[in-house]
Amino acid sequence: MKPQPLNLKPLLLALAASFALAACSVGPDYARPQMDEAPAVFKEGQNWNPAQPRDLAANGKWWEMFGDPQLNALVDQVDISNQNLALAEANFRAAMALVQSSRAAYSPTLDASASATRSRSSSSSSSSSSAGAGVRNSYSFALNASWEADVWGKVRRDVEASSASAQASAADLAAARLSAQASLAQSYLQLRVLDAQQKLLEETVEAYQRSYQLTQNQYAAGMAAKSDVIQAQSQLKTAQASALDNGVTRAQTEHAIALLVGKTPSNFTLPKAPLAAAAPLIPQGVPSMLLERRPDVAAAERRVASANAKIGVAKAAYFPSLTLSASGGYQSSTFADWFSLPGRVWSLGPQLAQSIFDGGARRAATDQAIATYDGTVASYKQTVLTAFQEVEDNLAALRILEQEAAVQDEALQAARQAVVLVTNQYKAGTVSYVNVITAQATALSAERSSLDIRNRRMAASVLLAKALGGGWDGKSLEDLQPLAEQSAQKAKGLKENAALR
Repeated sequence: MKPQPLNLKPLLLALAASFALAACSVGPDYARPQMDEAPAVFKEGQNWNPAQPRDLAANGKWWEMFGDPQLNALVDQVDISNQNLALAEANFRAAMALVQSSRAAYSPTLDASASATRSRSSSSSSSSSSAGAGVRNSYSFALNASWEADVWGKVRRDVEASSASAQASAADLAAARLSAQASLAQSYLQLRVLDAQQKLLEETVEAYQRSYQLTQNQYAAGMAAKSDVIQAQSQLKTAQASALDNGVTRAQTEHAIALLVGKTPSNFTLPKAPLAAAAPLIPQGVPSMLLERRPDVAAAERRVASANAKIGVAKAAYFPSLTLSASGGYQSSTFADWFSLPGRVWSLGPQLAQSIFDGGARRAATDQAIATYDGTVASYKQTVLTAFQEVEDNLAALRILEQEAAVQDEALQAARQAVVLVTNQYKAGTVSYVNVITAQATALSAERSSLDIRNRRMAASVLLAKALGGGWDGKSLEDLQPLAEQSAQKAKGLKENAALR
């Protein structure tokens, strides 16, 4: 019997229809949510003097504005050893793998199968003749190919969603890096302030030691009462206790820095050093830059895009799916004739499938996707509002603390002069020792307040740099991919070195 030619017309028509509808993608196209009120300028930034020579966006190394080489070296270790950053980098690589998984749906699938079976059927269970009973062999080999045409854009929306999620993960990586850098800078600068406080307390102890010796001499000469000696001794011991207590805070701050650079506190030490850094002037941009430079804002916006695309994925379930499949192979009852021409088998054709009733599952999935999108929009807007608040807070802090520092410096100078005058008066016997104690306590409080204001100003500078996005400049997903691979290589190298030890 002459074989009939294969009728490919239905298959070709199905292919033509799928390609004609290939541009169709159900669901809403993405548009970035608009803020109801986006300020043209920062309220606290008016009449602010920005530092023109230092542009934070120039190289992203905003911490260099403090001019401390030790701080620069520590921040460089964050990319290598910080474990929170390693976690964010791993999440980014997982998100990139998910993008590749989504894109794989564009391609057809090809499966191969081979089997060899031996079976026996009972003649009593068959209505056929006894010749049909007995032992049988069956050998088969087949290649199966199938491809689901993306007629309604489900795959495209899924790729769009996973790509946006990967971009959000990339922004999370940048946000984790910026957060670790800011925490390290704050802790390091606080450590240097504690070193300065320690030096101040040690100098105070020496000064109180001299005052204590002075009262003893005055008492031995009959010019002072025993109470003066006791008061001087009490003041000395209090200062010594404050110096010891400052050491506790310094040790804990040093341990926090060790954690940020991925080291155990027992293997990390920062020698004491003078406080050389000062609060720098911060360059500022227009508020719209926050939408481009802050990684947390970028991450929130990309999650909105991902949620928007998932609405299209949910709506595509309402439409039928078109699958084109083909299979071919060989089948025989004898091993010798397995791959012979008479044993050839094949099949080819399209398949159209549509869910008729699902109890409202598709509607629920669509409602869930829309609700998730609305939630991400609200989260995005809240993130932007929080960004504006953080900038305004730290601009206000820097402006007011600058004024407070000027007033505090005047108070400090007056307190120092008072100590000298009252001490001389006590030596002359014109005032009691209580006046000396009061003047010295006032001077010490003024010194510590000056250091505290300096620390708060530097902390506000760090937080403002973080609020302005640091060195974040809206890098694309492609720009961040080599960075993630570089971080992965560093992490792998560290693990191999640790294994060798």
